[in-house]
Amino acid sequence: MMLVLTTVQEVCHWVSEVKGNNCIIGFVPTMGALHRGHVALVERSVRENHVTVCSIFVNPLQFNNKEDLAKYPRMLNDDLKLLEQARCDMVFVPSVEEMYPNEVLEHYHFGSLEKTMEGAFRPGHFSGVAIVIKRLFNFVQPDRAYFGEKDFQQLAVIRKLVKTETLPIHIVACPTVREEDGLAMSSRNRRLSPEERAIAPKVYHILLNASQLFPHKGVYEIEQFVVSEIEKERKIRLEYFSIVDKKTLKKSGDLDNPNGLIGCIAFWVGKIRLIDNIEFTK
Repeated sequence: MMLVLTTVQEVCHWVSEVKGNNCIIGFVPTMGALHRGHVALVERSVRENHVTVCSIFVNPLQFNNKEDLAKYPRMLNDDLKLLEQARCDMVFVPSVEEMYPNEVLEHYHFGSLEKTMEGAFRPGHFSGVAIVIKRLFNFVQPDRAYFGEKDFQQLAVIRKLVKTETLPIHIVACPTVREEDGLAMSSRNRRLSPEERAIAPKVYHILLNASQLFPHKGVYEIEQFVVSEIEKERKIRLEYFSIVDKKTLKKSGDLDNPNGLIGCIAFWVGKIRLIDNIEFTK
């Protein structure tokens, strides 16, 4: 039977017992409003570890927009049913007061990783992510933690956090899960109107077409292709599209980049901001 715990003390006690039985812990941190992408992470953790933990916490520190925080979908009962079906062993559902009982004094810096794309448009976002992830890691003490590749820059930041803090945790990157029409699964998709939902997948198909231009066209030409194609869609507003080094996330014009290239995008459909990415391979 799946346990639902709400306090740090309960979690630490449970983890101590599990570790005492030499169990390997897999961990999937989430902000709830779960979809098949989250479930895929949980199911992989269940396959690869003795026990699987999931957290559900809408972290205020990583929101730049108060309206976005207020409107972020919260559906705990549905989430718990999905997690039980996926055979999750324990779910940690803390309050804001439980996670942050005192003034938050930590701040994390990630150099060039946080100065581009999401970091440029959402200052302080990745420090907020790192603060909550570091605390959750301290409480759950996972051996493996699972993250989706849709949030590619976040994945790079968390890997840097683990390396910098010398945490004994293996970060497992999992492929983006998509709807049948190609739209990357996101909790924010629930907030799209029917018309917006029909329009949103066009971005992924533009990215697919852009990937077909590689390596016959240069990086700048491919970026301009994406920008011009999205400008044709009156209901979609592009925030950024950048083709970057997969490891450093720095802009790269080298088609033969040894680390590989990935195109990351953020765009608005109505009042909903979505992100996606596509790898460029020969």
